Amino acid sequence: MARTSSVTDRTLAIIMGGGAGSRLYPLTKDRSKPAVPLAGKYRIVDIPISNCINSGMRKIYVLTQFNSVSLHRHIQASYKFDQFTRSFVEILAAQQTPTDAGWYQGTADAVRQNLPDFLSGGYEYYVILSGDQLYRMDYRDVLDQHIATKSDVTIATLPVSRADAGAFGILHTDAERRIVQFEEKPKDPALLDSLRIPAPLLKEMERGETEELYQASMGIYVFSRDALIAALDNSHIDFGKHVIPEMITKFRVTAYIFQGYWEDIGTIRSFFDANLALTNPLPPFSFFDARSPIFTHMRFLPGSKVNGAVVKNAIIGDGCIISDAHIERSVIGIRSLIQSGSTIKHSVVMGADYYEGIRPARAGEPPMGIGENCIVNHAIIDKNARIGNGVVITPEGKPDNADGPDELWPDGGMRPRWYIRDGIVIIPKSAVIPDGTWV
Repeated sequence: MARTSSVTDRTLAIIMGGGAGSRLYPLTKDRSKPAVPLAGKYRIVDIPISNCINSGMRKIYVLTQFNSVSLHRHIQASYKFDQFTRSFVEILAAQQTPTDAGWYQGTADAVRQNLPDFLSGGYEYYVILSGDQLYRMDYRDVLDQHIATKSDVTIATLPVSRADAGAFGILHTDAERRIVQFEEKPKDPALLDSLRIPAPLLKEMERGETEELYQASMGIYVFSRDALIAALDNSHIDFGKHVIPEMITKFRVTAYIFQGYWEDIGTIRSFFDANLALTNPLPPFSFFDARSPIFTHMRFLPGSKVNGAVVKNAIIGDGCIISDAHIERSVIGIRSLIQSGSTIKHSVVMGADYYEGIRPARAGEPPMGIGENCIVNHAIIDKNARIGNGVVITPEGKPDNADGPDELWPDGGMRPRWYIRDGIVIIPKSAVIPDGTWV
């Protein structure tokens, strides 16, 4: 007797890799946004991919077009399924075709350009996900509601306060969760009054019926096959700005209300805060959930070695050597080397792709890692940085946004060795900071 396939077998996941990642620059100078390191040992893209795998969805495309080499390398090394299954995680980079020679112009355009490939698999449902969010969700719950309500499109929404509503696309639903209105970043008080979640729905959500909450779009969509074809039979370039407002008027579009932890980590400030929040004794997002693990590249690194350091509220990745340093509320990435007398506070140190012996220091360069007697405060130190002895890195006394002076790099290029974004100092990937420098 033929076995009936599950809903997830008939579902394709599409992860939007984002554009140039300008909001995360300079972390995205040499890599795509989904490839930015996260929480000491992961990459941002590991979050949506792991959510898919934990939800039983193992047919996944990642759409990207900028600096995709490191992302491709990471995905190839991390997500290898049994060769006798149809499971896959693949990158679809923008490409020239006989019918389209342009870059992806937006989220909808990216899906449209690859639509023939998506439709060829015979999938009934398409889950479209953002690649720059930190959350844990079982997409089967969204699919179940989508099917039960006979929806053409289901949009995941997050309850937000009136103060936060102006930063999101706000969806208004009736008590049955059918979306009847969409407003992009509403500010008008009268309009906000009309967009509040209805009292019956608040009660169903087990929230106070007088709470002033709004449904913010999370950028997570479930499309039925025919609805996706219809949604892209036009020249619209973005789902949130163009496709969804039009779909609401023509199709059955409903909201799936998510009440767990969710954070957009697409800006330097949100990325920095989300990383440091992980160092809390009870963090809002936990990587220790054995029921829904976050997967990543298995590197087979040695356990980290700590020689007499003082460590408070920190995450330390694999393969680190920390000697008599003071580390407080910081994330220390894989292969980090921190020398004696250095203090790291409220910072993200991303570590290194290799140890010193793989690419020895050039003449006059400090060794890989952070040298002796350094002070690093409210900073992000990108991978493979070489920080000399006695270096001070702090945003104190500086503007919230600034670029350092152009300097000569070992590759012959002229560019800054440091940046400040949102009050956070960023030392870019492979930067060399000489002894005694005050950034």
